[in-house]
Amino acid sequence: MPNKYSDSIKELYLLFEEYSNTENAVGMENYMKNNFKFLGIKKPLREELSKPWIKKIILTQFEEIPLICKQLWEMYEREFQYVALELLKKYISNAKIECIKEIEFLICNKSWWDTVDLLATNISAEYFRLYPEKKLEYIDKWNSSNNIWLNRSAILFQLKYKKRTDFELLKAIISTHKTSKEFFIQKAIGWSLREYAKTNKEAVLEFIETYPIMPLSKREALKHINY
Repeated sequence: MPNKYSDSIKELYLLFEEYSNTENAVGMENYMKNNFKFLGIKKPLREELSKPWIKKIILTQFEEIPLICKQLWEMYEREFQYVALELLKKYISNAKIECIKEIEFLICNKSWWDTVDLLATNISAEYFRLYPEKKLEYIDKWNSSNNIWLNRSAILFQLKYKKRTDFELLKAIISTHKTSKEFFIQKAIGWSLREYAKTNKEAVLEFIETYPIMPLSKREALKHINY
């Protein structure tokens, strides 16, 4: 392991290495379209192994968590990015305002739905609840970016807001991408509308009728709506 990593990360690496499983790794890599390498540690065991480590970091290195997460993101195997997300979830309700820079970095690097969706719907969602003054600045930036994962994050960050959803903002974001041919954008649009329909079905139906969206997005949006 390179010397640039902290002793705490080396400790986690050695622990995970001990429980690596080549057979599991092949299946996990295939599931992720071979975009990432895995040690082969499935979620239940990974969480069991990492829980004491995360607790120790929170107790002893809380202020350094954003930096530790970035270091975990640089690690080769995907399990370490998952641990970074678990650690960040513990930290985010007490995050400093500048933490958005680290969040954006994580969205833009080693990007795939498995990390981006949690960063959007849990991490970014909580950050913008804490610092609403930063919301429009970053959501506008993400929405107009050429990076599809920033676009997806802008679409999805309100997914769990329910009645707190700013539907006018969501409609504006969707309108920017409503003709996108990108699968992950079409799915995100449908998912966001389907979720908000649980709160305001009529508003979603009116939007779909007024502003045509791609067929995949529409199917996803209407999946559980009974006319």
